[in-house]
Amino acid sequence: MGTARWLSIVGIGEDGWDGLSPAARAEVESAAILHGGSRHLDLVPVVAGQERLPWPSPMTDAFPGLLARRGQRVCVLASGDPSWYGVGATLSRLVPATEITVIPAASAFSLAASRLGWPLQDCRCLTVHGRPLEQVVPHLQPNAKLLLLSWDGTTPARLATLLHARGFGASRLTVLEAMGGPREARLEATADAWTAERTADLNTIALECVAAPGARILPLVPGLPDDWFEHDGQITKREVRAVTLSFLAPRRGELLWDVGAGSGSIGIEWMLRDPANRAIAVDHHPERIARILTNATAFGVPGLTLARGKAPAALEGLERPDAVFIGGGLTADGLLAACWDALLPGGRIAANAVTLESEAVLFDAHKRLGGELTQISVARASAVGGFRGWRASMPVTLWRAEKPYAEMPYREGAWTA
Repeated sequence: MGTARWLSIVGIGEDGWDGLSPAARAEVESAAILHGGSRHLDLVPVVAGQERLPWPSPMTDAFPGLLARRGQRVCVLASGDPSWYGVGATLSRLVPATEITVIPAASAFSLAASRLGWPLQDCRCLTVHGRPLEQVVPHLQPNAKLLLLSWDGTTPARLATLLHARGFGASRLTVLEAMGGPREARLEATADAWTAERTADLNTIALECVAAPGARILPLVPGLPDDWFEHDGQITKREVRAVTLSFLAPRRGELLWDVGAGSGSIGIEWMLRDPANRAIAVDHHPERIARILTNATAFGVPGLTLARGKAPAALEGLERPDAVFIGGGLTADGLLAACWDALLPGGRIAANAVTLESEAVLFDAHKRLGGELTQISVARASAVGGFRGWRASMPVTLWRAEKPYAEMPYREGAWTA
């Protein structure tokens, strides 16, 4: 190990010291300071003169002291593969890679796949450790295989309840406890037949998804049915929403402002495009805010952020977005300017209008900024006496533009370079 690599992160399994490679043992034995959970520290022999520091709660409280030891030989013990939902992923954001040595053990995902004979590349690997269980919802697809790191022994029962509620009660859960050690155990049942209220806290769940007829399965393209959302009529309708999302062109890890969010449908579908995507829903109606939160949880994106208040004032201080959607309040003084000025260069903005006044704002924006203007009119078949006919919805005007990399701020009614 080079002198610059003062921090080592060693993955350890339930088999403890016996399962460590010679290189991993050397890192543990040569460290002046050894950090780890109490369970992990108990798995390795005591070294004379070595300082052992169990993690506090929360673990992050130990990081300033750990970083202050830079230059000393520090070793961190972690479960399995430290870089996969582990402390290694966190420390790698705080310490340069050139200063770290990582020696992984088999991850819980690898162990679970090997126990079940599942090709790991065909599995979706997730964690609900310290995260909302609802994050699993977008991944519930027919015949999908999921591997989940549990929060504690109540997670399997709570997952079974969620699966039953969403029409996946026939899905098979296999709970693998303390894999690789003397306490390894296994429980299996369908979600509908699950009876264990609590398992061992250290467990990994393998889930084989089976969807019943009528199960609510989230499609892989935008345009979810309107009646899947709780709303008071203030919702971007399904067909218009699908086009709007295509105009916003989500990319992995980007941030969206959903201004005048209503039901939150645009922000929710933006986040469903990729687990790394984020959205801030901006609204000031208390009832709508409650619905946005309910919808976000129901669709498995509980990380949706809310900015409570009227735009543009509510936009002050928010992180600059990669994309902006304006679904309401277009005529508010300074709203479009505030959104454009905040948008990152290269970002996309889209806005929808149904009134003549809002449409005029979009016509003016198109004249000044260019972009695209589109109008959509949707008609649905409905009863006309004993027959059926087409009943048209109000036409919606959509505007989309991309912000140049040479920023063009809005000032006093004119776009200036």
